[in-house]
Amino acid sequence: MEIGNGQSLIGLVVVMGICWLLSEDKKRFPWKLAIGALVVQIGLVLLLFGVPPARSALQGVGAAVDGLSSSTQAGTAFVFGYLAGGDQPFPTGIAGAPFVFAFRVLPVILVVCGLSALLWHLRVLQWITRAFGFAFQKTLGLRGPPALAIGATIFMGQVEGPIFIRAYLDKLSRSELFMLMCVGMSCVSGSTMVAYATILKATLPNAAAHVLTASLISAPAGVLLARIMVPPGEVEQGGDAPFGNDNRYDSAIDAVSHGIGDGLQVVLNVGATLIVFVAFVAIGDKLLGLIPPIGGQPVTIERGLGILFAPLAFVIGVPWSEAGTAGGLLGTKLVLTEFSAFIKLGAIPAGGLSERTRTIMTYALCGFANVGSVGINVSGFSVLAPERRGEILALVWKALIAGFLATCLTASIIGAMPQALFHGH
Repeated sequence: MEIGNGQSLIGLVVVMGICWLLSEDKKRFPWKLAIGALVVQIGLVLLLFGVPPARSALQGVGAAVDGLSSSTQAGTAFVFGYLAGGDQPFPTGIAGAPFVFAFRVLPVILVVCGLSALLWHLRVLQWITRAFGFAFQKTLGLRGPPALAIGATIFMGQVEGPIFIRAYLDKLSRSELFMLMCVGMSCVSGSTMVAYATILKATLPNAAAHVLTASLISAPAGVLLARIMVPPGEVEQGGDAPFGNDNRYDSAIDAVSHGIGDGLQVVLNVGATLIVFVAFVAIGDKLLGLIPPIGGQPVTIERGLGILFAPLAFVIGVPWSEAGTAGGLLGTKLVLTEFSAFIKLGAIPAGGLSERTRTIMTYALCGFANVGSVGINVSGFSVLAPERRGEILALVWKALIAGFLATCLTASIIGAMPQALFHGH
């Protein structure tokens, strides 16, 4: 085992140790679940990257992402012309069309939302969701309803997933409710997976495969850390949860139309959030600029976050020489959004970070755990289960911590794996 691999194993202990320190009942550490969740994560990674048929399927995902990106660009260029990759009206000195986030990434979300709704109407996503829900139910010892919601969350998003068990939300235990919030923050949605892969594909080989795997294997991590922090306080019993009538469409056209409408809301939210939060950081940096430089470098929010989170980046497997940069990315993800962090990661030149560090950070950043998601969870769950608003408000900040650490746990798993496993992909 290489030194870096052993370093990542320390990260597993540190992450679970932090959650245990924050536990509501430190005497009830779920040892059996901890072993089961880690085995599930390791097993999924070995399956997806080590078994030839699964590896080929994952390569197909990468090709599908490239196809979606190029097809989306064709539609975007038709609407926005040279701004989105159409023929340039004047020489720019840039090889190919310029990469403009608003025209290269945000439209991908629209297309994938429409496609996801269509696949849901055709029952493709329903069967996939059921399969993952069944797997989580059997391997992690969960009841049917929360297991189904977790399976849906992987593909649909942090609030959209629980919609499918809306009738059961008032019957969930406090621990199960907390678990759904944690898993929602530890995963991402199908639409954003493709967007992240689009951002990273120029600097990270097999970016789409890594992003998809990250969201899949972070779900068991979210379950584990949620159970450590808020152990079940009563016997949880129950069977399967059938799909309700929510998110049903009258026809394929109706599905696509609704998907586009939902995607538009996501695009507007992502774009507006990035504008405001990046502006806030710029304001903060200008205020910090009044402080004299320290160590010959100006004081900035990113530099401060890098110093704060460098130790965490180090224990999950990042070399200390790169821990400052990686810590800054972790802080950006938590304080701003994972979109901001992925944009920064994709902008780091090839020699700025090793490929191993890029891979680890892709998994560490791939989750919705950021300050903005606190508001999304409060508003979303309050609508779905208004009678439990008090519990939601009491748990949401702890869910943010657990969701943030869940992706770090996943990154530690990846860091502990032999890197040849990913190079052979």
